[in-house]
Amino acid sequence: MKLKYVFAMLLGIALIACNKETDDRPDEEKILDFLAENNLTADRHESGLYYQIQTPGSSERPELTDSVTVRYKGTLLDGHVFDQTPGSSTITFPLRNLIPAWQIGIPLVGKGGEVTLYCPSNLGYGNRAVGTIPAGSVLIFEIDLVDFN
Repeated sequence: MKLKYVFAMLLGIALIACNKETDDRPDEEKILDFLAENNLTADRHESGLYYQIQTPGSSERPELTDSVTVRYKGTLLDGHVFDQTPGSSTITFPLRNLIPAWQIGIPLVGKGGEVTLYCPSNLGYGNRAVGTIPAGSVLIFEIDLVDFN
């Protein structure tokens, strides 16, 4: 009789586990599906970062020790905008203080360059929630590199 209850409890747990609303697919699969669903192409960096260079900008590229002046918009895969520079304003950051995706992706373009980054969670905020960004999120950044020094 006890075995029936144990079996029923395990079956219930299994059914609940199968009904999760979270997306446990690997980040790379999520990025590739997003690109395919939106008829987009992107290059893959060895780090796992996917990127599209819209405008390469100048031939000189920023280094990790530089500060970068940018305009940007950050979204989740569902289109939710979690951060952006307002209007045509810019913001300046030391590149070495930014998330790994930006440290890798911004130097792919020069001054005046535009790049879109498709960031696996390990190159973003990882397994921690930040503001309206859920833990483990794939992030998309549209970045205009205005200047660096």
